[in-house]
Amino acid sequence: MPPRGPFDLILADPPYGDTSLAWDRRVAGWLPLARQSLAPTGSIWLFGSLRAFMAVASEVREAGLRYAQEIVWEKQNGSSFHADRFRRVHELAAQFYRADAAWSAVYNAVQTTPDATARTVRRKRRPPHTGHIDAGHYVSEDGGPRLMRSVIYARNAHGRAIHPTEKPAALLEILIRTSCPEGGLVADWFAGSGAAGEACRLTGRRYLGCEIDAAMAEKARARIGAVLPFDRRATP
Repeated sequence: MPPRGPFDLILADPPYGDTSLAWDRRVAGWLPLARQSLAPTGSIWLFGSLRAFMAVASEVREAGLRYAQEIVWEKQNGSSFHADRFRRVHELAAQFYRADAAWSAVYNAVQTTPDATARTVRRKRRPPHTGHIDAGHYVSEDGGPRLMRSVIYARNAHGRAIHPTEKPAALLEILIRTSCPEGGLVADWFAGSGAAGEACRLTGRRYLGCEIDAAMAEKARARIGAVLPFDRRATP
């Protein structure tokens, strides 16, 4: 992947290492390579559980990456490995950028949402004469768009998923629009079924994915190739 950079955005959904499944093993050594191939204005969105982030915290610092923010992906249903604990219906995604870069230089298109309650400002207008109290009245002004909340609800891909840990393309679209300019290059270091590639095609970003499972890579290639980009000039 590094020789094919620099990348404007790196998406990474590596195994969390939370279960005893054979494929769920943390991958070592990829973070320094990701940092090496990241553009100065780029950033990394890394998916994981809190346990997974705690396990790689020192590796993130040693790789020369700095924390920016995190979001919580809320699912409509989830899984739990323990019957005596809260049912887990969320996953985390944290954003990191190069430690030698200023956050102000990192591409960051703040996302807004129209579904928040508009802010109302109540102002008292003074009456024309001090003796006419009844002439005073209030006016309301609606505010503009609101910043998108850090807890994002998106239905998971159960029932239609190609990969067992597939992330919804709608969620990935939000991260891509936020952290990669139009026409920019997105690297997906653990591509799985290619959901991020689908999101890139739909948003006019270029995409490069890497998947160790050859059969899954073929499915990802077919999935991405079947998506018609909104902008025909976008590079597949």
